[in-house]
Amino acid sequence: MPVRKANAVWEGGLRQGKGIMRLQSQAFEGPYSFPSRFEEGEGTNPEELIAAAHAGCFSMALAASLEREGYTPKRVATEARVHLEMVEGKPTLARIELLTEAEVPGISPEKFQEIAQAAKEGCAVSRALAGVKEITLQAKLV
Repeated sequence: MPVRKANAVWEGGLRQGKGIMRLQSQAFEGPYSFPSRFEEGEGTNPEELIAAAHAGCFSMALAASLEREGYTPKRVATEARVHLEMVEGKPTLARIELLTEAEVPGISPEKFQEIAQAAKEGCAVSRALAGVKEITLQAKLV
């Protein structure tokens, strides 16, 4: 399996400094700063990139799980919400919400929920983020 890389460069102190994050694939390069991470400033942040990774991983994991069970999804769309909170005085990824909608012909709502929950547990990013206290899933069949 391939090794994926990204890099970040930070210049200056925490509050006044600034940085840039780049993906190995060159598909994304974005600035980040204290305001973009801990306030509502412009730019990206590590939590946003984790959310993108989790949404992408879960969508693929759900599609794969549905196929293994004999269902062919037409569409799976996922939003991941990463909650950065102060826990014991330290910034912590305290909770992640996965909100997904899937169009899957011929599946019952109960079977869909069962497969979606299993996909959440099996998703590589979910497993990597096992230290996050809570990862919830709201799955909607459309």
